[in-house]
Amino acid sequence: MENEKMENELLFQMQNSFPMVEKPFEVIAKALNTTEEQILTMVQKLKDEKIIRQTSAIFDTKRLGYKSSLVAFKVDEDKVDEAAKIINAHPGVSHNYLRNHDYNIWFTMAVTPDSKLGLEKTIAILKERTGAKDAIILPTLKMFKISVKMDTTGKRAKKEKLKKLAHAELNLTAKHVAVIKALQQDIEVVSEPFKKAIKRVGLSADTFFEIAHELKNAGVMRRFATILNHRKAGFGANAMSVWSVPEEDGERIGKEMAEFSAVSHCYLRPSYPNWPYNLFAMVHAKTQEECDTLIEEMAKESGLTEYSKLYSTVEFKKQRLVYFDDAFKAWEEACA
Repeated sequence: MENEKMENELLFQMQNSFPMVEKPFEVIAKALNTTEEQILTMVQKLKDEKIIRQTSAIFDTKRLGYKSSLVAFKVDEDKVDEAAKIINAHPGVSHNYLRNHDYNIWFTMAVTPDSKLGLEKTIAILKERTGAKDAIILPTLKMFKISVKMDTTGKRAKKEKLKKLAHAELNLTAKHVAVIKALQQDIEVVSEPFKKAIKRVGLSADTFFEIAHELKNAGVMRRFATILNHRKAGFGANAMSVWSVPEEDGERIGKEMAEFSAVSHCYLRPSYPNWPYNLFAMVHAKTQEECDTLIEEMAKESGLTEYSKLYSTVEFKKQRLVYFDDAFKAWEEACA
């Protein structure tokens, strides 16, 4: 398998699922019919080129008891950079973008289960500190899809059937929390990337991986996978398509839109007099033209005519949320 082709296959596989075993790169090497040494060299190269952003666990914020929401601020153009810095300083902000709309700063906000301020008060404080003229709070009412997988191979079908997942309840113990803290860290590109974490947690390898898979099977962990730097990986355009959908059609159309492979996130959210859109679908493509074409196809299939496309023009922040982090408490104490 030639190098470029193998790199593309490797990136797609690592986005889909990364093996939670003692020697994961050996497993990947066997699947790609090559050696562990070659895979390690290739992954390190892709990290050095900043194509691979991070490889770690992706957890379900809600299942961990956190409250979260998408938030949009309307900020004067000359205050945008300073506002972004203020927003980014909160540890519960994992994504923050400038988008081409009057509501120009869009970020995701999460607060801990024991937050004294709560979600809305926290957002109100940020609104005041940034001098935002207006704010829209857009929590998830219904989630149809959350799966960021860039088609690096060019083989992915335009549509994909979504799997129905049934997860059991799981009461988190101190051991679960310890493993969660370990798994949310970016792994090293070494033969046994979990070895240090296992030692730090103080569990046997078997117990560590048993708990990791228990978290995954319960849906507390969505998956353990690689996240790419989209632009570095060749996907230069992402549009947040927003749609005004009749309430009675929301679930049906949401499921249909989520089947588009280029859609990474698809949710129903509340609408307001100043924001008529209640269905959100993030679309990724190599060019804006491709994004536009996909969104036009989604409009045609759904029959929806009231929609908009918000392209990100600046990425202020993009990182995994760090759970059970003392930084949340410190931020709130600083507000007292």
